Amino acid sequence: MSDHALRLLREQPRLAELAAFPFNFDLARADHGEAVRLASGGPLEAVAGDDTGGTYFVCGDGSVLYADSEGSAGIIGNSVDEALEVLVGLPGWHDYLGLAPADGEEKIRAAVAETEEEIREYHGIDDERTELRAGLGLPERSSVELIGQLHAALLRTEPDFLLLNAEEGGAHDLLDRHPRPPLWEAVLARGRTDLTLLREGSAWDEVAGDRARRALALRAAQFDRREGDLPLLRHLLRHEAEASMTDELRLAAVLVGLHGHAEDLPLLYEVRETDFDTWCGLGGMPEPGADPAELRSWAHGLDDSLFGTDPADEPLFTWTGLAHEQGLVELARAALIRRLGDIDFRAYRDARDSKAMERRDASQLSPLVHEFEQLGDTFQALRAQRMYVPLQTRAWDRVSALLRLARLEREEGRFGAAIRTLTSLRDTLAEPDGGACIGDSDSGSGSDNSLGHWQRTNLGAYIVEEHYAIARTAATDTALADEVRAVTVAAGELLARLSGTARANVERHLAGTTDTHTDTYTDTHTKISTDIHTDTGANPDADLSAEPTPPQPSAG
Repeated sequence: MSDHALRLLREQPRLAELAAFPFNFDLARADHGEAVRLASGGPLEAVAGDDTGGTYFVCGDGSVLYADSEGSAGIIGNSVDEALEVLVGLPGWHDYLGLAPADGEEKIRAAVAETEEEIREYHGIDDERTELRAGLGLPERSSVELIGQLHAALLRTEPDFLLLNAEEGGAHDLLDRHPRPPLWEAVLARGRTDLTLLREGSAWDEVAGDRARRALALRAAQFDRREGDLPLLRHLLRHEAEASMTDELRLAAVLVGLHGHAEDLPLLYEVRETDFDTWCGLGGMPEPGADPAELRSWAHGLDDSLFGTDPADEPLFTWTGLAHEQGLVELARAALIRRLGDIDFRAYRDARDSKAMERRDASQLSPLVHEFEQLGDTFQALRAQRMYVPLQTRAWDRVSALLRLARLEREEGRFGAAIRTLTSLRDTLAEPDGGACIGDSDSGSGSDNSLGHWQRTNLGAYIVEEHYAIARTAATDTALADEVRAVTVAAGELLARLSGTARANVERHLAGTTDTHTDTYTDTHTKISTDIHTDTGANPDADLSAEPTPPQPSAG
């Protein structure tokens, strides 16, 4: 990392003047015009701009990120010094974003010569380049070398330097269009290495005993199947069973079953009987003593429907989950943000054309929310949940989606928005048919009865607890005093409507938190504990989209 050149530009007006013209690195233009941030949350400092509205940012490791005025961004140097080498040595660098070393010296030199001749028709660059290089201590490099330097820098943009609109969360496009390796290739790299070790007879316990390494090795074996792998697959299967039901456990069972050895049936049966989840997840498996052909048929059926041999066919969430498990958080985050951006764009286009969102896109929004939350990225989870809420037509689903939205807004500190969301939630409880579409009801009569027993379910308890949680966290915002008071009153009214058991559970939780916390919020009618958490021993987002069938009345 070096900022030697930047210090000289700030100290010597003549050098700063040359950098600004003719090389378009102007310290006086360090204002991008819109708030931006890195998806990773890393530091970002605007240091200069150009006459097209573009901005040069210095990142935490010294890398220089250029963002243009059209919504594209890319790394152009590992430091300000390196970025200035490119800008001074290639004053037409914007025209070379598509060039790569593979294009060859002749093509690169011709492209650079053509652009620089056009520039010279309007102003000089040669004497200015010599003076600025000397003043900043920049080396003189050939155009071919500089193109290679720029190309390598651009390829570093993602995942660590993905630029977002700070308000809306949308990602900038890449500055260049150079091909990148697919996500699965980076994720599988460790698994392929471990699979090689296993095949060599080494590191069996080390790989099998590590959840992330074991999962990756199994995925590598999925796409590189060999007859001699059966012993190591059996070993991985035994260890994966300790994690209960996972996609990789099912994969391991399938890979073992495809070999069609009857002696593996007792092992497979033992794994299936590990617990209730594995018994369900490996349903249909032949019993010990079955014909090997039956075992192969079972394994082929699952393989064809769930797995296969092409990593490009695997769902995105397979790779982002595995990336997260091995610590490649920014790789997972960037891929998920790009997917959400694609869905957002298509949703905008469909809305413009008065079309409904494609079912495939809609079905990915809730998993996206979950994946972002797993990464700790509440901001992007909230963005996805906002798109998900309007798609819910059944009252139960709308309330569940609004509840999750309110929680995410609260966790992001958007208390006013969370309070408004809870108001919409209560409106739906009061008038379930308000947003329902005819034909989507349970009864078929046009009336939505899906919320008929909400007071007797976990959903009701979570609704009440979220009201209390928002009342507590928003109480410090004096501008929301009236809204907080209204939420507090509503919480008490909703609590009174819960069934006996549900109400007792919530009150027990309130009493438990009161024992360990002292913060309170006093309303003119109600005094309640305000240090309330949404977790009551279960996941408040779990199974909220599915109405209990039938609803189980409480003892109260």
